Order: sequence, then structure tokens, then C-alpha cells
Amino acid sequence: MFAVVEIAGQQFKVEKGTKLDVQKLEAAEGENVTFKTVLLVADGASVKIGEPYVMGPVVTCKVLEQFKDDKVRVFKKKSKKRYMRNKGHRQNLTKLEVTSIA
Repeated sequence: MFAVVEIAGQQFKVEKGTKLDVQKLEAAEGENVTFKTVLLVADGASVKIGEPYVMGPVVTCKVLEQFKDDKVRVFKKKSKKRYMRNKGHRQNLTKLEVTSIA
């Protein structure tokens, strides 16, 4: 059984036991989080597609950790003009593990 769920504006295909890195959620480590924005549910025999969401199914996830992603460097240069800019950015993320699709 799998589902497509919308988390923080992004869509993820999830199954039980799947680990995801999503945009930072306001939840403590070890806490359970539920998502009702399920777009599709499939269980081998049948497929339910939402318009826009499927009513009923809920995806429950456990928060494993809050962390920062790798640094992304943004470097700009214009030759012969003495212009150089170097900036870095690290995105805050949350690691989730899907515990159930009910």
C-alpha cells in the first residue's frame, strides 16, 4: 500500500517505513505528526484519486530529527568590472519516518 501526500507544499510518494527529508516542521523529535492532505491511495487492487484530496485516509509520521542541509554556495562574478559576490545558504529540514497509512 502506498499514498501520495502533500507535506509543506511538496508531494511525496510514501509507504510504511519510508524516510523523508521535508521542509522544517514545528514538531519536537520523537513526536508523531499526522497529514490529512492525501492526494492518492493505492493498495494493489484499487486506487483512489482525490479531487483534490482523498477524504478518510491519514498518514502518520514520526519526527526523527531536525537538521540543516548541506551548504549551497551562490557565487556571482562579472569579469573586468571588479564585481564578485559569494553567499552561502543552509536549509532547515525535518527527517520523518512514515509509521502508518490508515
